Amino acid sequence: MLLSCNSSVKKQDTVQVQNTDDRQYLVKVGDQAPDFEMSFPDGKKVKLSDLHGKVVMLQFTASWCGVCRKEMPHIEKDIWQKHKENPQFVLYGIDREEPAEKIQVLRDATGVTYPIGMDPDANIFGLYAEKDAGITRNIIIDRSGKIVMLTRLYEEKEFNEMVSLIDKMLSSES
Repeated sequence: MLLSCNSSVKKQDTVQVQNTDDRQYLVKVGDQAPDFEMSFPDGKKVKLSDLHGKVVMLQFTASWCGVCRKEMPHIEKDIWQKHKENPQFVLYGIDREEPAEKIQVLRDATGVTYPIGMDPDANIFGLYAEKDAGITRNIIIDRSGKIVMLTRLYEEKEFNEMVSLIDKMLSSES
C-alpha cells in the first residue's frame, strides 16, 4: 500500500493511492521549470530563474505529511550534507500552506538543516502539480532550467536514482 499526503487530508491522515501511474503533475521531464519567487521565514526571497546555471532540487513538503517526515532525513543525509558546500547546487524545501512557525516545527521534528521556504497559498505547488494533489514531491532541475526528474512519495529505489542523478549532474562539467 502506498500512502499519500494530500492537503485535503491534513493532519497525519493517510489515503490509499488508487492510480500510481497518475502522479498529478502539470509538468513533465524535459519541460522548462516554471519560474516563481519564494519567501523564507527570515524574510529573504529567492527567484528560481536567478538560479540558472545551478543544479536545483525542490522538495514540496508540509508538517502534517508523514511521508515527508520519513523522506526528509534521507534528503538531509544523502543529498544536502553531501552537496551543501557545492556552489553549483541548490536545495530548497517548499512548505505548502503553513505559517512560518510550522516550518521550524517540521525542521526540528525531522532534523533537517536545508532551507525551507513558504508557499502559503500553494501557488508554487500549483505551477508543478494539481493543487489538490498530494505531497511529498521532488523536482530536479538541470543547469539550463529544464526538469530532469520528478518524484512522488518516498520509495527507496526512486530516491536512490534521484541521489545518483544529482551526484552525476554535479560531477559533470557543464
